[in-house]
Amino acid sequence: MRSSEPLWIGFAKRSERTLVVALEQRSAAIGEASAKPVSTFGIEGLIRKLPIRWRIFLIAALNIAVAIILATLIWEGAKSLNAAWTDLRQVRDSDRLLALLESEAGRLQNLIHRYFNQPNPEVFAEITLLREALLTTLRNRASVDPVLAGSVEGLVEVTEKFLAGFGDLRATQSRIARTYENEVLKSARDMAGLYAIIDGASGARDALIWPSLSKSREAFSATVVAANAYYLSLASSAADDANKNLETIDRTIPVMLDLADNDLQRAALAKLREQAQILREGLNNLTANFMTQARLLRDAIDGNQGAMATAIDQISAQMRQRERHAQERFDRTLGGVYKKVAIIALVFLTLIVVMGVAITRSISAPLRELMTAMRAIVAGNYENRLRGLKARDEIGDMARAVEVFRENAIAKRQAEEELRASKERAEQALTELRNTQESLIEAEKLAALGGLVAGVAHEVNNPVGISMTVASTLARRCESFATELDQGQMRRSRLAEFIDSNREAANQLVANLQRAGELIQSFKQVAVDRSHAERRQFDLRHSTEQILASLRPGLKKSHIELVTEIPQGIIMDSYPGHYGQVLTNLFLNAVKHGFDAVPEGTIHIDARRVGTGHVELNFYDDGKGMTEEVQRRAFDPFFTTRRSEGGTGLGLHIVYNLVTRRLGGRIMVSSAPWRGTTFRITLPLSAPRQDIEAAQGAG
Repeated sequence: MRSSEPLWIGFAKRSERTLVVALEQRSAAIGEASAKPVSTFGIEGLIRKLPIRWRIFLIAALNIAVAIILATLIWEGAKSLNAAWTDLRQVRDSDRLLALLESEAGRLQNLIHRYFNQPNPEVFAEITLLREALLTTLRNRASVDPVLAGSVEGLVEVTEKFLAGFGDLRATQSRIARTYENEVLKSARDMAGLYAIIDGASGARDALIWPSLSKSREAFSATVVAANAYYLSLASSAADDANKNLETIDRTIPVMLDLADNDLQRAALAKLREQAQILREGLNNLTANFMTQARLLRDAIDGNQGAMATAIDQISAQMRQRERHAQERFDRTLGGVYKKVAIIALVFLTLIVVMGVAITRSISAPLRELMTAMRAIVAGNYENRLRGLKARDEIGDMARAVEVFRENAIAKRQAEEELRASKERAEQALTELRNTQESLIEAEKLAALGGLVAGVAHEVNNPVGISMTVASTLARRCESFATELDQGQMRRSRLAEFIDSNREAANQLVANLQRAGELIQSFKQVAVDRSHAERRQFDLRHSTEQILASLRPGLKKSHIELVTEIPQGIIMDSYPGHYGQVLTNLFLNAVKHGFDAVPEGTIHIDARRVGTGHVELNFYDDGKGMTEEVQRRAFDPFFTTRRSEGGTGLGLHIVYNLVTRRLGGRIMVSSAPWRGTTFRITLPLSAPRQDIEAAQGAG
């Protein structure tokens, strides 16, 4: 059974139905009034007789007519423009082709210079591809170009000379490489071997030939370095250094011949003179080839490229002149078409503007009236009735809709006034309902405490009853012993028996009275915690055992086992009264609902730390469990499955409020039919601070 809805919601529904009926009646009255004929006047009245869609279509028709006429004029002029544009485009294409040829020729020139300064296969491959592309462009495109066809022969001739020069340069470079390898490097290697022979045949290091030999070898080393530098950098100073060092070698050879010790040295020195002469001739040949290469670069490459640029400039001048003539023809044709189009467009534009203004006024003026009326309605002024309600166009329909809105607003204002009064009455009823709910919650808590008192009283009754029986028996034995003592019939065995029986009775009294005292002290502590919502530090295990000690009497008549697994040392700074109320309500809920159709079972309570500041408490029973519907509404106030048996539906609702609001934790329930129920509660070790009076009032 769910809680009843607030009273003001019922009042709002009745007011809404009243408002709907009133709006339907007013809409019907306005619809009848709009069916009456209207009278219009002037051009605007004539235009307003047409629907807005036909007015817009009229403007569109005028625009289409203008478009058709202008398209016809443009089509006639396009024929002339096409011929002029074809010539202009062809000239521009030819000019772009010339620019491409000039760019490729300049790039090819740069690549050739780069190749002969630093030869490598990649640059040569790029030169080959660019040369083929340049020849292909000249032969396949420039030769068939209608503008360039008569002027390209000279350009082709110069280009072929330019490309032929590259072949001559490559041949010259090959000769330079062969000269360097065969006449310079080979002679240098032979001379190095001869120096080694002379050195080996000299014997002791103090021989007379050694000074001249050392000087000659130093000059040879310098010659080789200078020759390599000349080959790699083409520096004339390097060639001069090589020749000077060769002269030094020539001067030292006669001296070494005079100082030679044996025929082997003399033969080697003679051969050394021949190789030095061959090296000198190789350097001279290398210089001549380098001069030929420079001349080819200057004349065959740079000169022919300059000739190509000159030929391209001449053709470009012709192209620019032809482009100017084509542009003038195109401009004249375009100007004629523009004048015709401008005149026709101006005439029809004037007509369209006049018609557009008239149609716009026929729409905008009524719309402004509607806007003014809507602003008045929004501002709360519902007294002025709209004009134009009888018009037969779309704006008339809008005006009638706005009038319906005005009438609806009047009815809504009246309904709101009624609703406001109803809400005030409902709020009073809601306040009374809250007070009643708080009273029921307090009664539920007191009922739980009353059940606790009854259980503890029953449990205390056992040790107290036994103590009374033992005490009365002890009193009778004392009287009998006193009688025997007065009569003088006392025997030693009788005295020993009396002492033993009194000791046993005393032990029974002490044990039973101690048990009763423990129960009363536990109940006292639980009762104090329940009645005073005081914050204090307490051991979770000790407090739980005290609470369960007061609850165990309720299990005497059942076969339910209560098991706890709570470690020692979990100290909480919280509200033990609220915690006891939570544990008691869960216990009573399990006994009453979980085991009502189960003959036996177990209630298991365990706890463990979670992180550094929380503890997780699990309350599990293996009873009949809950359905999904009951589980979803378990914490709702006044929800119970035992309404017919006196259940209030506040037990778990109180548990939820105490856990989440008072103890600062969270609670979750998981259950399934005949699989038990588990309540998982996570609590902070230090509960959030709360006002004591407020906590007591809510508890």
